[in-house]
Amino acid sequence: MQTSIERAKLWVERDPNEKTREFVNSLIKSDTGESSSGHLASLFPSDGSRIGFGTAGLRAAMKAGPLGMNDLVIIQTTQGLARYCERFSQGNGNGDKKLIAVIGYDHRENPELNLSSKSFALLAKMVLLEAGFECVLLDGYVATPLVAYATTKLNAATGIMVTASHNPMADAGFKVYWSDGCQIRPPFDELIADSILENLQPWTDYGTKLKETIAMASSCVDSCYGLGNADQTLSITNDYFNSVRNSGLVTNQNAASTKAGIVKPKIAYTAMHGVGHVFAVKSFEIFNLDPFYSVPEQQEPDYTFPTVSFPNPEEKGALTLATKFADEHGCVIVLANDPDADRLAVAEKCRKTKEWSTFTGDQIGTMLGHWIWESIGKDCEKPVAMCASTVSSKMLGAIAKAEGFTFVETLTGFKWIGSQAVKLGLEGYRTLFLYEEAIGFCCGDVVADKDGLTAMGVMAELALNVYRGGLSLTDHMESLYAKYGIFESRNGYYFCYEPSTVHKIIDNMRNGGTYMDSVGPYEVESIRDLGEPGYDSTSDDKKPSLPTSKSSPMITLKFTNGVVAQFRASGTEPKFKYYIEIQGKPGVRRDVIVKELETMTAFILEELLRPSENDLVPSKL
Repeated sequence: MQTSIERAKLWVERDPNEKTREFVNSLIKSDTGESSSGHLASLFPSDGSRIGFGTAGLRAAMKAGPLGMNDLVIIQTTQGLARYCERFSQGNGNGDKKLIAVIGYDHRENPELNLSSKSFALLAKMVLLEAGFECVLLDGYVATPLVAYATTKLNAATGIMVTASHNPMADAGFKVYWSDGCQIRPPFDELIADSILENLQPWTDYGTKLKETIAMASSCVDSCYGLGNADQTLSITNDYFNSVRNSGLVTNQNAASTKAGIVKPKIAYTAMHGVGHVFAVKSFEIFNLDPFYSVPEQQEPDYTFPTVSFPNPEEKGALTLATKFADEHGCVIVLANDPDADRLAVAEKCRKTKEWSTFTGDQIGTMLGHWIWESIGKDCEKPVAMCASTVSSKMLGAIAKAEGFTFVETLTGFKWIGSQAVKLGLEGYRTLFLYEEAIGFCCGDVVADKDGLTAMGVMAELALNVYRGGLSLTDHMESLYAKYGIFESRNGYYFCYEPSTVHKIIDNMRNGGTYMDSVGPYEVESIRDLGEPGYDSTSDDKKPSLPTSKSSPMITLKFTNGVVAQFRASGTEPKFKYYIEIQGKPGVRRDVIVKELETMTAFILEELLRPSENDLVPSKL
């Protein structure tokens, strides 16, 4: 086994980035066997640990070493990805076909180490060109949905979006799409990870090549030193929005409200310091909507995210500036994208109290799914399907049962939701809506991934329709509860910085393989364990129908009082998440249902997770 210093020296030999190379060299030279050795060990573990290639790709802090996001990790990852794509193509009898790849990037940056999403994208293209690919690098900052769209539009073997989405400002990410436009999932992720380990040595001197490219770029019109494809970027962007326009999602609610002489609700929008604004403007245009009011302080891409402590619209306080701006401009609805514009948050001002409330992802998903069914699903020539993750509310499933369309529950994450949609499409369905409770929505079938741009246009039209009828979005949600049943949830998470704690908690729930039949006074009706080897008390063979995972276990407890509690670790952040929902019984008042859920939530979280004992840090949600 190599020591940390030996691994660091090998890293320096391979690293094309002068800044990170100098930083690591300084640690090596100043090593005393104590403090700097500890720093080296954290960056270069002697056991050879690397950043995990899993949930759609990579995501970590921008820093030197195999555990961080940096130039060498990007080169190694792209080399491994390229080689795997080649082997896959050859295995399918397409060895002579020139492979295509698509790359997009956001605005993340670490100037101190000369690391950025843009430089990662440039290096990734250089690797793919070295491998003999045709590679389209979308020029300038783009929203994530455009890469998902371009991957299938161009019949690409793979798509890469360099983004950390809503992660903290120090992070960067490398999101990978397969040829079907879905995020990679097993077995592709594991096979690509193996291929990366086989291609750790850079094939060429990428650092020198990049310097030469930049030096010769004075006459280039694109923002990527001649490596960008500006014309194709414009064409793909236009094609994406035209596809949305022609998808049936645009129902011209704005014109109907104008004709009716109704005062339309004013809408404020925030890009959360991300890349979304220019694309959000275009979304409102193709939905024929009046322009929104944009929060100026958060409109332009800014990698420092100066007005928010955490660039996630779900986080407490993230929409404070937007609602303040909305008040000043008479807006009653706030729409917010996360920094890469693949998610959507929605808030509304109460007519009576003048207070703002933010809808949960489940409420937004329920409203969007119901609206899409009512507006275009009922008249669809094909059988309609919708999908949601298993930790999302069961309300959309209840609507599907009542209205007669197909609803499919999947594992958590859009890699599973999107791939299920593709599968349903091959079976003859038109999959019109996908969602996960973490404010990820896919309206229509233009892409098979989260799309906050299309979702905001659909939500704005829904709002216009609802307000034209004299209701608010809150009133509308209440009407859906009245028709399909009350579903109340209490979702959240704890920060969990020690991975072994997750397995400890899950193992305790397994109770040595016998599982529990009650949690305190609450009787358990059924249990599903999606860890390995898997367990489902409701099936004849006790095996779950959904895939299992040793590294990403999830346990679902259904109680006899109708409460469903689900627990899992996040795949991209140090969080242990819980999702607890109750379906109210007919005739029971909401306040009674809410009180029962809150009491039970507090009890089972303490009993099952033991936050203090396990050093779990409460979130601020």
